[in-house]
Amino acid sequence: MKRPTRIVVLDDHELVRKGLRTFLDREPDLLVVGEAGTLADALPLVARLHPHLMLLDMKLPDVSGIESCRRLLAASPNLRVLVLTGHAEATTVAAAIKSGAHGYILKDVKLDDLAQAIRTVAAGRGYLDPRITQYALHWIRTGISQASPLQGPRALSPQERLIMPLLAQGKTNKEIASQLKLSDKTVKNYLVNIYTKLNVSRRTEAVAWFMRECPSSEAENPISPSA
Repeated sequence: MKRPTRIVVLDDHELVRKGLRTFLDREPDLLVVGEAGTLADALPLVARLHPHLMLLDMKLPDVSGIESCRRLLAASPNLRVLVLTGHAEATTVAAAIKSGAHGYILKDVKLDDLAQAIRTVAAGRGYLDPRITQYALHWIRTGISQASPLQGPRALSPQERLIMPLLAQGKTNKEIASQLKLSDKTVKNYLVNIYTKLNVSRRTEAVAWFMRECPSSEAENPISPSA
């Protein structure tokens, strides 16, 4: 009998991890051998358990999903990576594929379709959520697919654009949270999104992008959240 595909789930929400394990372990050819909420926890699991496939969320508390993909594949080149995320932005999809991901699927997928995507990627083929394929056709027609992730301030949401000048001023997450009246966790999540969109892994790289792409006046005079 063929051995089941060994899977590690990397997602910062415990409920998501447990739900995926419950579903996938019902499939005779799929087996969840480990789960982690951070890349720091996932790397030792990969080294110890030697999974065939990693289900990877793009939004992690310690490192961006893009950097996580790179580091996982550097540590285990034969690992297959299937991104399972709620993000369908062109820059995020492109950055994930460029970082080595073998498949990309959205979190509101039907469970049977998820199982089939896992089997496809585990078998050595690529997989792209059919809805992403439709988006990709639109990106190609509109020219978005040719744009670099570093496409200027419009790559970021309004709240992310508020955070960037404060980041450039060297403020800590706590200081940014206080100034924008947000929680520390919310700021951390925004930073993960920023790193993913800009295809960077460090604050210094994000600041370098901001100083290059944005007018100096914006860096010196960040917009007030009440503006």
